[in-house]
Amino acid sequence: QPGVPPEEAGAAVAAESSTGTWTTVWTDGLTSLDRYKGRCYHIESVLGEESQFIAYVAYPLDLFEEGSVTNMFTSIVGNVFGFKALR
Repeated sequence: QPGVPPEEAGAAVAAESSTGTWTTVWTDGLTSLDRYKGRCYHIESVLGEESQFIAYVAYPLDLFEEGSVTNMFTSIVGNVFGFKALR
């Protein structure tokens, strides 16, 4: 969206597609958010496109069930398409 810095949008995508939608419950002391959150580690401009960027996001392997393409796809794409920080 106009006015949203690329770094903020990248960080928001990383959070939204990993731990950003977690609900706070009493067991939160048992789970390390830092261990499971996605991280936006690089952002670059799209050549020839003003105000468009590519954000590179890394996810901990513990977020994915081994051999589950469905789990991987929904974890990465999930809520991102309806995310208001992006257009």
